Amino acid sequence: MDARAHWQEEMQSAWLYRQLAKAEPERRVGELFTQLAAEAETQARQWWPEGDPASLQPEARAKLAAALARKVGPRRIKPLLVSLKVRGLSAYGMAPPGHAMPQSLDDVGRGHRQFGGGNLRAAVFGINDGLVSNASLILGMVGASASTSTVLTTGIAGLLAGAMSMAAGEFVSVRSQRELFEHQIALERDELEKYPEAEAEELALIYQARGVSLDEARAFAKRLVADPKHALDVLAREELGLNPDELGSPLGAALFSFGAFTVGALVPLVPFFLGRQLPSAAFVGAALAAVGLFATGAAMSLLSGRGPLLGGLRMLAIGGGAGLLTYFIGSLVGGGAG
Repeated sequence: MDARAHWQEEMQSAWLYRQLAKAEPERRVGELFTQLAAEAETQARQWWPEGDPASLQPEARAKLAAALARKVGPRRIKPLLVSLKVRGLSAYGMAPPGHAMPQSLDDVGRGHRQFGGGNLRAAVFGINDGLVSNASLILGMVGASASTSTVLTTGIAGLLAGAMSMAAGEFVSVRSQRELFEHQIALERDELEKYPEAEAEELALIYQARGVSLDEARAFAKRLVADPKHALDVLAREELGLNPDELGSPLGAALFSFGAFTVGALVPLVPFFLGRQLPSAAFVGAALAAVGLFATGAAMSLLSGRGPLLGGLRMLAIGGGAGLLTYFIGSLVGGGAG
């Protein structure tokens, strides 16, 4: 990015910060956004002193974010604000007394890690998607009075199509997210080289909003930013809420999603592979799928914090309902075709 583009970025940030400050119900966070707006304007002038604030035209997504913030509040649109490189979002997570700011880079990173990571979440949801979609597909074909060979062929086709679709979608999703994060981190790197003191001040303002005295926050932020090895990591984690160590691999995510979906989709096909014929193959496959649905529902409780029994029963009810509905639709279609 050239100097004018950096100016546009910082001035748009300042404009958005002021909109967020007006919409923010929490006084401490609103004050933080106001202070960050002033810092962004100062940084914009350092990039392009000749820039005219009256010429600023915020992008459509910035205007959308401001409108949504006024409607539902900034806290509820944090993912959109992250994509717009809005700093200070970590201030929403108030630390317990005595722990308002980290004491090391490891402490900073720990505050932005998610339990289990993306692979655990992808595994649980991938297996669940494979179970529900392929079991429902098979039951729909059974309801349409298809032969055993037709049901088996349809199930294998559903497995391959679904797994490849999941892998492609996961690749595009993770790649897009990674490109966004890399772009934001690159901008942060440019800003750190251009005005490290201003970056330290922004970091101090965030810690102040989390309950630290401004003098203490400034001293701590200057120590962090003074270390070139760690400064960019700290700013990415604390200002942007990103963890540079967990950007994820698009190819790895695609392969993981493909494998997880395949495992789930294979479960209702097991009786067919063992040589069973309809209707017993369908009954045994449905029973295996039900066990798998309960297990994945219980596993999801690790991510949601709910009880495993309730999570398992809920997922069983959802998957069972999808299977029954598909079976009846298949019966109607098959009966009409006959």
